[in-house]
Formats: sequence, C-alpha cells, structure tokens
Amino acid sequence: MLKSTDVFVIGGGPAGLAAAIAARQRGFRVIVADGAVPPIDKPCGEGLMPDGISALRRLGITVKPQDSCSLRGIQFRRAGRAVGARFPSSGSGLGLRRTILHRIMTERAAELGVDLLWRTVVTSISSEAVNLADRTVGAKWIIGADGGNSRVRRWARLDTYLREGLRYAFQRHYHIEPWTDSVEIHWGPHSQIYVTPLADAQVGVALISRDPKLRLDEALSAFPKLKSQLRGAVPFAEKGALSATRKLKRVCRGNVALIGDASGTVDAITGVGLGLCFNQALVLAECLESGTLDRYPNEHRRLAFRPLLMARLMLALDGRPKLQQRTLQALHRRPEIFRRLLAFHGGVPSGLRLTLDGLTLGWGLLTA
Repeated sequence: MLKSTDVFVIGGGPAGLAAAIAARQRGFRVIVADGAVPPIDKPCGEGLMPDGISALRRLGITVKPQDSCSLRGIQFRRAGRAVGARFPSSGSGLGLRRTILHRIMTERAAELGVDLLWRTVVTSISSEAVNLADRTVGAKWIIGADGGNSRVRRWARLDTYLREGLRYAFQRHYHIEPWTDSVEIHWGPHSQIYVTPLADAQVGVALISRDPKLRLDEALSAFPKLKSQLRGAVPFAEKGALSATRKLKRVCRGNVALIGDASGTVDAITGVGLGLCFNQALVLAECLESGTLDRYPNEHRRLAFRPLLMARLMLALDGRPKLQQRTLQALHRRPEIFRRLLAFHGGVPSGLRLTLDGLTLGWGLLTA
C-alpha cells in the first residue's frame, strides 16, 4: 500500500487519466483516485476534433477503427438549408462512445504503471498529502480533475469565477446506421441538436438549450427532417448534464493544479472539451517536469482562447433565428470562409486570414 507518490490525480475521467498518463510518460509515480467504477460515462457529444486525436496520439493512445467512426467534417443545418465543410486534409475527427474512450484510456494508464484506485473517495487535501477514507498519501503534486463541481477547486481556494454561463444538455443514443460522415449541428429557434455518428450502427443525438425542462422528444418537433430520419430507430435512455462556459481566475495554487472541467469549461456547442483537456494534460506534465507550475496559467489560457472565441461566435446565434438564417446564407455564398473557420476550430493557425474572413462574413450578414 503506497504511502507517498509524485503525482496524485483526483478524478478518474478522461481529464484525470490524460493527466496521469502524461505525467507517467515523464517518469513520475502517479496515483489516480475516483469514487466511481469504470467505465465512467457522461452525456456529451462524443466527437473528437483532429487536434484532440493528435493529443491522444502523443499520450500513446490509438483508437481502433472498429471502436469508432471517422468524422470528415461539420455541417450546419437549419430549416432545410445546409452548409458544411471538411476538416483539413491533415486529419479527421472521430466519433466514439464515452465508455469506450474511458476503457481505452484506463488500459493505457494501467499499462504505464499508474496506480488506479477505483471506489476510492478523497476526503480532503493538504499542502503535502491527500486524505482518503482509510489513509493519507503524501504527494508532491496534486491534480484536481474532478469535474465541474470540483471539490479540489474549493479545497485549494481556486473557486473564483471571472465569467460563468449555463445551458442544459440531454443526450440519447439511437441504434441506427449513420447517414452522414460529418457532425451535424441542427439550429432551431431556441436550441441546437448535435448528431454524431458512432461505431456499431449508432448515432449520438444531443440537445443543448437554455431551458432546463426541454427534452429531446419535445425538441425534435422543431426539426421535422431529423425526427423523420430517427423514426423507427431504437433509442437508449436519455441522460442529462450541464453545459457551461466557466472561466476561473486561477487554475493553480502552490502544488495544486486543475485540469479539464475542474479548471473551467467551454460550452458543449464547440465540441472540443475532450481535446482541450488532453492538451492541458500534456502541457501540465511539461510543467511538472520543470519543477514549477509558473507556466501553467498562461499555457492554460492559450489553449482555451480558441475554444472560448468559437463558443462566443456560435452562441451569438443561439435564440436568434433570423441571424441563424442570414449566417447560413452568407456561409453558403462563401463556403471557403466556413472551411477556414473549421480549420481554425480544429487547431490550424489562421492569423490575419481569420480576421479578413470575419470582416467578409460580417459584410455578408449585412447584405444577406
């Protein structure tokens, strides 16, 4: 029974496992503790952008073709109009069940020698240790990866927000052959519905809105074509979760660092939450190896800049049907702008070109 470790990760979801794997790759002794039993599930869009897949590869993780569905791009749909774009030729996305991803990451962590403590509740932390129900484990570094309601964040006095916004997400899987190789985002008057092709003849359908009472069955009435496509498909149980845009004032203090949803969140409309936490894990491991967390706050902000910007742009359309219509019209006339926006969203630097595209799109909205 271990009495001490180099890195203690609190939370065994994808963010925590990514942090553990990245730290272990750099030679640290690592413990992960979580009160749940794997595989851990969570309602989400279950799509990985190309930069998220690249980060997974750096963690030594490859998803088998039979466990996933290749995603070639993203398509916006509204009231019979559609505009879409492919990911850059440098990569594609992946759709895969959250439980499959968790199993693969758990296996990778175990393979590297990470000590995985499931059904283990952390009761508190101190500057030099993590307290469990039955013992105390010394730790040089403590990583909070325990989600949006993080207790580690509260214990480390990092629970101060610069900005917060909440929406509500509900997800259901359907047993049906995917009809597209892209993620579809269906825009409605007061909600969006994501359709993500998955492996094993499944699609994931996720509803996001500001109405906590709105559910998929009711929401689908506003999307008649999608409702027709799902008719006859066998549905799985519906699950709900919060979709938040939350920016923290600080993401580390002393020897404690936060990662994933514990460190701030981006609205699920962006679809980059998983990729973001994987890249955070890689940066955090570099900081641990250097012996200081001084770089981590700036690197964390850098990684979050693009997702936060895209979330703002996309949420500007939420609840504004006329603006949605004009935006799709403008993008339909200038499809190259949508392609470049998607490339930027997927992690390809754009610089001045993105600024010019923004001005062009703005003019297109005024003249649509």
